[in-house]
Amino acid sequence: MKYARDILLRADLLDSKPIATPMVVSTHLTAAGSEFNSPTTYQSLVGALQYLTITRPDLTHAVNSVSQFMHSPRDQHFQAVKRVLRYLKGTLHFGLHIRSSKSLSISAYSDADWVGCPDTSRSTSGYAIFIGDNLVSWTSKKQSTVSRSSAESEYRALALTAAEVKWMLNILHDLHIQPKEKPTLLCDNTSAIFMTRNPVAQKGSRHINIDIHFVRELVCNDVLKIKHVPSHLQIADIFTKSLSRPLFQLFRSKLCVLPTMLNLRGGVEDNTALFSRDNYDKHQGENHG
Repeated sequence: MKYARDILLRADLLDSKPIATPMVVSTHLTAAGSEFNSPTTYQSLVGALQYLTITRPDLTHAVNSVSQFMHSPRDQHFQAVKRVLRYLKGTLHFGLHIRSSKSLSISAYSDADWVGCPDTSRSTSGYAIFIGDNLVSWTSKKQSTVSRSSAESEYRALALTAAEVKWMLNILHDLHIQPKEKPTLLCDNTSAIFMTRNPVAQKGSRHINIDIHFVRELVCNDVLKIKHVPSHLQIADIFTKSLSRPLFQLFRSKLCVLPTMLNLRGGVEDNTALFSRDNYDKHQGENHG
C-alpha cells in the first residue's frame, strides 16, 4: 500500500478523484497525437506501475497498454497513465489474497483480443492460472506475429497458456506434488478448441502448425483437457480488453484482488479520504518522528 501511495505522490495525484476502472471501455491506444513533453516522467511512472502489477493483476492490461509507448509517449498515453493512477487511488486498500485451499487442481483461462493493436494489427494474449482457489500466474502480452483470424489469435493464446501450465506441472513434480486431476484449460473460442482435437491441420492453420502440434500432443497424452467457457465468464478478458465497470469488478473479484483489512478492530471501509495527501504526510511524519 505504501509503494502505491508513493507512486501517487510522485505523480502529484494523491488527492485526485478516484475512478472505477483503469481504462475507458473498448479503448485501444495508438501512436498518433502530439508528443508528451516529459518522457522521463512517463517512463518513471509506467516503470513503477509495472512493478506494482506483481501484486495487482487487475492493473496488468492497462499497464501493458501504456508500457508499449515508453520510447515515444504521447499526450493521450499520459492521460491513460493518469487514469490508471486515479483507479489506483480508489483501490489503495486492495491486494491479491492468497488463502488456504484443499484442492491443488490447476485451472487456466486463456483469451486473446484479435487485432487489438491498431498500429501493428497484432493481437493481445492473456491468461489467468489458478492452483485451487488462488491465482498464481497471469499475463497480458502482445503476440509476436499478426494473426489472420480470431481463431488463430485465440489458438496462439491457448498455446502460450498451455506452455505455462506445463511448466507449472514440472515445478509441482519437482516438489513431489501430484495434482489429483489433470489441468483444465478454459477458452471461449470454439474454433480454437476444435483445432486442439482435430488431427488434420486445416489449410488456414498450417502457419501455426507448431503451436497446434504442441497443444494437441498435451491433449492426446492426457496431460491437460480443454473446455469451453462462455464469454461472460472468461476471466482472462481482464488481461486483454478494457471492460465495463460491472464486468471488470466481477473479474477482479474472481482474481481474488480484494480489499484488505485496514485495522484489526473493524472491517473494510471504502473511504478514499484515508489516503489524502494531508493524512499521508501526517503518517509519514509520525513514522519519521
